[in-house]
Amino acid sequence: MSDPSDARFVPRSGESWRDPFRMYRALRDHDPVHEVKSEEGDYWVLSRFDDVMAAAIDAGTFSSAQGLTFTYGEMEKLGVEAPIVMMDPPDHTKLRKLATKRFTPKQVKDVEPLIREFVLERVLRLREMGEGDIIKELLKPLPSLVVAHSLGVPQRDRDRFDGWSDAIVSANATGNVLSAAEAVGELFAYFNALIERRRSDPGDDMISTLVQAKLDGGDVPLAKLLGMAFTMVTGGNDTTTGLLGVACVLLSSHRDQRKLLLDDRSRIGNAVEEFLRLASPVQGLARMTTRDVEIRGRRIPEGRKVMLLYASGNRDEREWGANAGECDVLRRIRRHLSFSYGPHHCIGAAIARLQAGIAIETLLEHCPDFEVDEAAARFAPGHFVRRYESLPFTAVSG
Repeated sequence: MSDPSDARFVPRSGESWRDPFRMYRALRDHDPVHEVKSEEGDYWVLSRFDDVMAAAIDAGTFSSAQGLTFTYGEMEKLGVEAPIVMMDPPDHTKLRKLATKRFTPKQVKDVEPLIREFVLERVLRLREMGEGDIIKELLKPLPSLVVAHSLGVPQRDRDRFDGWSDAIVSANATGNVLSAAEAVGELFAYFNALIERRRSDPGDDMISTLVQAKLDGGDVPLAKLLGMAFTMVTGGNDTTTGLLGVACVLLSSHRDQRKLLLDDRSRIGNAVEEFLRLASPVQGLARMTTRDVEIRGRRIPEGRKVMLLYASGNRDEREWGANAGECDVLRRIRRHLSFSYGPHHCIGAAIARLQAGIAIETLLEHCPDFEVDEAAARFAPGHFVRRYESLPFTAVSG
């Protein structure tokens, strides 16, 4: 039973991410529509599965247009045109339809050989080393490779791209992307040039798809092209790292669950859904109410930020039963909140699942007895994405 005194939302970052789950359960049990008094402006927190799901679907009432953090005036501070994740329908819908053309099942499948080759090389390197930091060696560079490939960044530019991505992702995690202003400026200048090149020399990538597309009868504006590239950099990197870090911890600490996958690799796909549910890399994002709304007898006024705690909803006993907080790779999962839901369901969900499945399969194949040292792990800063910044790995136990 949860302690009512824990039912107080306190933003996490770094080491305090080690266990946010006691707080989540107390909020679900005792104050599921929770008000936070803040000097920057009061905001609300939803923690039960049904409430978070309903709010995620209802973009008309819970708007993304004023930013996704609990900070007010976020868009003014950002100082650039809103990226797709900070748009509402119908503008969001039109741009999203263009973007999803790059994430059809066939196109996702086409990138599989690249992922398999990279993962195998890195896993074999870890096995040869015997031990190392799996975040540095595999789980951080993997999504960066996939994002760069999806955007059409040539191989010769990958080192520069990785440097910009690291700086921007780290700054974005703390809610202050402008602290990486130099990297943002250089990245935008790079993509500005790449966009111009793709107008006359298109490739098989996201930038080329959007450059050749039409929006409202005309070309997609440059600001929206840059915004899409920026969104992929900020949204496609640390989230996949967060998922795979937790997956490694769960497989290391639950040997019975690992054996189920070693005995039958066809279970890996379902296991990825369970790891997504328990990891919830994006622990929560905010929306702003466009009208007064009542939830469970409490009135949230118009113009208030509301945190949707995906990670709490994903462990809600009301949805998942008494063992909601436990790892069960055979669990029947109909839906979860890790990619959000509704209009803002993550367009990169399929490619994230593909990366996770390949990484887990390859680790089990070549390092079936691997261990990670969760106690010695280090969590990354940032209030919204829970991920390991460092995770010691041993290839063979004993």
